[in-house]
This record gives sequence, structure tokens and C-alpha cells, in this order.
Amino acid sequence: MSGILLALDQGTTSTRAMLFRAPGLAPLAMAQQEIGQHYPAPGWVEHDPEEIWQSSLATLRQAMAKAGVAAGEVAAIGIANQRETVLLWERATGRPLHRAIVWQDRRTAARCAALRQAGHGAAVERSTGLLIDPYFSATKLSWLLEEIPGARAAAARGDLAFGTVDCFLLWRLTGGRVHATDATNAARTLLFDIEAGRWDPELLALFGIPAALLPEVRDCAAEFGHTEPGLLGAAIPIRGMAGDQQAASIGQACFRPGMVKATYGTGAFALMNTGTRPVRSRNRLLSTIAWQWRGQRSYALEGAIFIAGAAVQWLRDGLGLIRAAAESSTLAARSDPAKRLYLVPAFVGLGVPHWDAEARGAIFGLTRDSGPADFARAALESVAFQTRDLLEAMRRDLGEAAAIEVLRVDGGMAASDWTMQALADALACPVDRPVVAETTALGAAYLAGLQSGLCPEPEGFAAAWALDRRFTPAQPGAEREAAYAGWCDAVRRTLSHAS
Repeated sequence: MSGILLALDQGTTSTRAMLFRAPGLAPLAMAQQEIGQHYPAPGWVEHDPEEIWQSSLATLRQAMAKAGVAAGEVAAIGIANQRETVLLWERATGRPLHRAIVWQDRRTAARCAALRQAGHGAAVERSTGLLIDPYFSATKLSWLLEEIPGARAAAARGDLAFGTVDCFLLWRLTGGRVHATDATNAARTLLFDIEAGRWDPELLALFGIPAALLPEVRDCAAEFGHTEPGLLGAAIPIRGMAGDQQAASIGQACFRPGMVKATYGTGAFALMNTGTRPVRSRNRLLSTIAWQWRGQRSYALEGAIFIAGAAVQWLRDGLGLIRAAAESSTLAARSDPAKRLYLVPAFVGLGVPHWDAEARGAIFGLTRDSGPADFARAALESVAFQTRDLLEAMRRDLGEAAAIEVLRVDGGMAASDWTMQALADALACPVDRPVVAETTALGAAYLAGLQSGLCPEPEGFAAAWALDRRFTPAQPGAEREAAYAGWCDAVRRTLSHAS
């Protein structure tokens, strides 16, 4: 069997495909395309399903062409995807009934508030490990069924299919033969019992979701079917699937309980491995499935930051302060650290530990001499401060003895030395950046390779993880705590204004 693995990483702002050579998973080639963002109303975020599909197909073909690899030489495909984003399509034709409603979308905030006020929060959290919030899939799907004429009746007849992005891409890649997802993506829908490992009939009734819509749930490393031969040149097995954050955790080899990774993309997500039993958070973190293979599940505590790299995009596209994202670090380095400017980037609400869908962005500490460098610094530091919020919540959940020894980082922002040093300073713990920065694609490729028998077991894969650079805290403790106290005050003021 060929040792070449193909990973598809469909994200919020772009789609990329990467080729790796097993067993060491050395990268061979990558292709990437941005996808459009649609904002039909304040707080609404949508994607064009056909653009998701076409960009996926194009990048798969481009990566293979760059590497000079034919489809017959690819052993298997692994898929990673933006999670919680909802699609609804016709089974007979594969035609989407609506644009994809993105995980960032807040249109169902009132519906979520009503469900919480009606007392459903405890039951939902007990089954899913999640909180009732527009972030997750269930209320988005309910909205589609209510707002699209005839959709609910068609769903009840079994004429429609629901899926997150992984499921939709699998459907298209297999020519509509396979309607399936994996346990990590199912765990983000607000409809899946993470301990029983099944769709929860009580939650389906609560959200008004017909069971006929739902995909089959499989392991992350499993047989997901074969691609249509005409798409890539031959039928290629699909053998790996995971939500992007779980795929990144796998790519970072966070297989031991207590290990933590953070991925910095459009948003930012920190996952801590908690072992074979879910930890129920007392600090509004999420308990979720980290991965599942051979029928065995591992769990994680997760904290979500809705705006990370998107704050840098705002500097570029909204304010015009930079021409490229990479310029933000250079600009921030010119700021005077004594000028404490805070950006609370609640552009689409605040995630963990606040879970305030109505909060909106705010800037504190403006003076007459505040300028572009101060805005850049505030945007980058906001990511570090939000990460500390998450890790502080993890420490409180697990007890003071559960010190976080090191944070493994990846994603686009991890390439910025300035930002990673600011992160280490804010957290007062080392930050490790790996040699292979594309850990989401790496994790997807590993799952496909594991199922194919081309990659080692997790212990062997972990032994091969390689460090690019470690960032160690350099900021004096008093200065660190004063800066964080200012951030906490800015967040309190933002939340107070929202209420």
C-alpha cells in the first residue's frame, strides 16, 4: 500500500489540502483557497455550500498536482472541518436548501435564552457536555426547518439530510452513497449523548429535529467509503474524520491526560485531555469528545474564543491599519507597553467563561496619543488574555494540583513570535510551537493513516512530535498581574454594558 495520505482541512475562512508521506507524516505539498463570508443581517454569518465543495475539490486536486501524485498513489483521505456549522440538503439531488449557517452565527440567541429560562440547561449539559448557545448546531437546524417553506414536512418524510461540514463533504465525495459523521462532530451538535455515544431522543424532541435527518456516527479512524472515481482520478478510501480542534489535538499528540493545546485561527480553542471519563465543568467550560477509535472514547475540556485571528482581520479590513496579517506583530512591537489599551473583541459575543451572546466589542484606555501600534498590540494581547481566562477555568475545574506544565500551540497566529511571547507572558507557562504547524491537517492525515495501518499507534506518533521553538515567560510577575487585572476590568465593563 502507498504511504501517501491526503488531508482535507475545511475551515471558516479557507479550505486547504495537504499531502503527507507515512509513517513519519512528512508534508509533501499544500494548496489553499479562501472562501467568502456572508453577513445577511447583524450577527448572522453564512457560507455558500457550493463554494465549500468547489474549494475542497479544487484544493485536493491542486495539492496532488503540486506533489506530482496520482489518485492511485494515495492510500487514504482524512477530513477535518469547521465544527457546528449546519447544512441541510436534498437526499435525491444533493442540493443545499440554504446557505450554511456558520458556528459564529448568533441568530438563534433569543431561542437559546428561552430554552435556558424554561429550565432545559441542566438536562442538555448532562447529556452533551455543552451549554445551550447559538454556537452549537441544534438551534441553527431548528431555524432552517422553521424558516424554509416545506422543510419540516420534507424532513419528516426522510427527503432531507442534515450534516456538519464533514458530513456534507463526505456525501459529495462519495456521490451521495454515505451519510455519516464522526463522534467528535456529532458531539458538537447539542443533540448527542457523549457518554452513551448516541443521538439523544429527548434532545431531538426538545429541538424539534426528526431523527430521519441525522447521519450515522462512526469512529474518527474508520471506513467512510470511497471517493467517486471521476472526482480525483480514481476511487480513494476515506478513513479519517474529526472536527478541526480535535484533529489539531491529535496532530499535537496530546494523548496523555492533562496535556493542553490551543489553536489560533479565526477563533481560538483550547482543549485539555481529561482521559476516558468526561469532566463536568463548574466554570462554564465544555466537556466534549476528544476522539474515538475502536469504539473507545477519550474526552476533553474545551474553551472557545470566538475572535482571535479575526481581530487581526478587523485591523486589516475594518480599520485599514495593516495590509497583511503578518504586519500586526511588527506594528504591535512599536507600541509603548506602558500605555494599557484593551480591546475586548466581542464582535459576535463572548465565549468561555462568559457565554454572553449579546456582548459586543469595546475598547478601553484610549488617549489622545493612542495610535495604530497600540490598536495592534491590544488586538494581539486580547488573544493572550482570553487564553488565560480559559486556562484559569481549567485549573479551577481540576483543582490547584492540576498545574498546566506547557501549552502546545498551532494555527495561523502561532507563526507570530511576538504573539506567542505575549501568550507565554500572560500565562506564566511555556508555550511550545511544533515543527509541523498545520496540525489540523496532520491530525486528519494521522487518523487516515492509523486506520490504513500506515501510521504507528498513538504512543509512537507522540514520540515523533518535534518542537520548533519554546517561548518562556519573561514578563515580571507584578507587571503580568496588573495587565491581566486591567483586562478583567475591561471585560466586566463590556458585560455590564451588554446587560
